[in-house]
Amino acid sequence: MLDLDKIRSQFPSLSRLHNEQPMIYLDGPAGSQVPECVARRVYDAMIHHNANRSGHFATSHEVDQLMQEAHVAVSDLLQAHDPKSIAFGPNMTTLTFHFSRALARTWAPGDEVVVSRLDHDANYTPWVLAARDAGAILRTIDIRREDATLCMDSLRSQLNSKTKLVAVTAASNAVGSITDVCEIARLVHGVGAELFVDAVHYAPHRRINVEAWDCDYLVCSGYKFFAPHIGVLYGKPERMQSLVPYKLRPAPDSIPGRWMTGTQNHSCVAGVTAAIDYLASLSTLDVASSSRRARLDDSFAQIERAETELIKQLIHGLKKLESVTLYGITDDDRMHKRAPTVAFQVRGLDSATVAKKLGEQGICCWHGNYYAVPLTTALGTDTEGMVRIGCMHYNTSQEIDRTLAAIKGATTR
Repeated sequence: MLDLDKIRSQFPSLSRLHNEQPMIYLDGPAGSQVPECVARRVYDAMIHHNANRSGHFATSHEVDQLMQEAHVAVSDLLQAHDPKSIAFGPNMTTLTFHFSRALARTWAPGDEVVVSRLDHDANYTPWVLAARDAGAILRTIDIRREDATLCMDSLRSQLNSKTKLVAVTAASNAVGSITDVCEIARLVHGVGAELFVDAVHYAPHRRINVEAWDCDYLVCSGYKFFAPHIGVLYGKPERMQSLVPYKLRPAPDSIPGRWMTGTQNHSCVAGVTAAIDYLASLSTLDVASSSRRARLDDSFAQIERAETELIKQLIHGLKKLESVTLYGITDDDRMHKRAPTVAFQVRGLDSATVAKKLGEQGICCWHGNYYAVPLTTALGTDTEGMVRIGCMHYNTSQEIDRTLAAIKGATTR
């Protein structure tokens, strides 16, 4: 099992006090805390390797090297065979908007694009706008309201020979529901379409494998997996090379540079490498005799076990509170189909009020819709919003107990 004391000692923020009590960070779905090794790597890159790329001098060579290291590190995280299939950008939303404009140029009026009600708006609205501009028809996959999961029958009914792209999340950032990306890819490719996966919420919790999933494109965000604010875009190399991006004339024509518009945030990209190395360091495998990919396999298996216990504890406690309505999967035997993120409402209180009461006790959690507008609209929770609590591997059972007590206190006053 994970050594929580060792892990927590690497996150300076976890020792912060609020009103003489330790802060509890359950706001991970909006951004994880950062280990000190990541901050040190960013500092080192800014202080000692601060230059632009492709120059004929030492610091420029060093930046070229740290960028190459980052492409390799992310390819290990995503299990992509070609590091050149990885592009960096400011954030997932910006990358998705940028990429959607390029992909939409390959569509014609009457083509069809499919989006999902389970998704964050960043994997919804960019495709809505791209379809509109291309004259394409938009179709939407429904959810199963009873457990807030993707309705696979709805997906099947939307697919046909005119479908060009399906955009879907790997895990809901609101309720944690995980989708069967392998099966979705099989269905999508069966009609000759492409699959774009939002793995932002999935990345800190489960092992991604773009090769096994057979997705055509995938995006995630560094600040969700213990890294700085950097967006990551993966695409099958042959498609990333054949698609025509919007770019400046001096920019490279080869991948990955043709997709990385402008000067990159080199120091924060270096922090992404450090975050992936941190994740690999959680493994019990010997560093000298095992690859980073093997160590990441082991680390994520341990992360999943630890986080599953935390979310089961949280759900069991919330189910005991009569005034609480939970959304998403709550059955113990289906925990493998959800990320450690819970959304709920409290009868008689809007989500902002509950979050404020918890915040006053040093418990960080979110309220509202967290940009999961398609889902909250489908669930009918827009007016009051939902309280969202997200566990990370650095959270503890004691923190969950304290949080449940605080929620119980907020609902009985």
